[in-house]
Amino acid sequence: MLEIVIILGIVEGLTEFLPVSSTGHLILVGHWMGFTGEAANTFEVVIQFGAILAVVWEYRKSLLSNAATVLHETESRRFYGNILVAFIPAAILGFLFHDTLKEHLFYPRNVAWALIVGAVLIQVVEMMKIKPRTASVEKMTVRQAFGIGVAQCAALFPGFSRSAATILGGLLAGCDRKTSANFSFLLAIPTILGATVLDLVKSWDSLQPEMLGWIALGFVISFFSAWAAVRWFLRFVSHHSLTVFAIYRLIIGIVVLVVLG
Repeated sequence: MLEIVIILGIVEGLTEFLPVSSTGHLILVGHWMGFTGEAANTFEVVIQFGAILAVVWEYRKSLLSNAATVLHETESRRFYGNILVAFIPAAILGFLFHDTLKEHLFYPRNVAWALIVGAVLIQVVEMMKIKPRTASVEKMTVRQAFGIGVAQCAALFPGFSRSAATILGGLLAGCDRKTSANFSFLLAIPTILGATVLDLVKSWDSLQPEMLGWIALGFVISFFSAWAAVRWFLRFVSHHSLTVFAIYRLIIGIVVLVVLG
């Protein structure tokens, strides 16, 4: 069990905020290690809190400074208002179709196809060479935020990647790379928190007392690996395209389909 906890904690943390799909990777790795069922689902849901906390910690100064001036600064109101606007589309669809999506889509073959489709879309957007006009989250418009929120809905399909959907949405909306990544990570806070709470409520009965120690360990591993991934990705995306992630997704998707036959 220790090996499973360590591997899944690292996988969750590293992939949650990279454009490769943490849900897809957890499904694939869980099936590969034979760790499936209600107990596995609950474990994977709870350790997401570690990844969320890592983002809150990384953006603590921005979150607190904007909160302190939200009543009298336009940019601070726009900062939180845009996060809320972008959160709404996926929140509504996720709430309405949560059970249906998990029942019919959360399988390796579906994940593989989503990885491949996402890889193609990443490369298409990269080839468009869209000229950015917005260079900070505080300068984003409500229209841009809503467009990113609509794009995030694609991530309801496991394997597409919430991070990929929101970053591509940001690029298409005219945000530069770093702003798109920053907004994607900030939007992850309410989005992943909401999805995690919803999942946890629905699977509470399967939370076994003997799993608490393993869950705590997975939480800690997820926190530190997610924090490292976020800091690295922000440096990377400021100067590089997302092509390397498209190639990675394409390879993993094809390999999974070949293995599944």
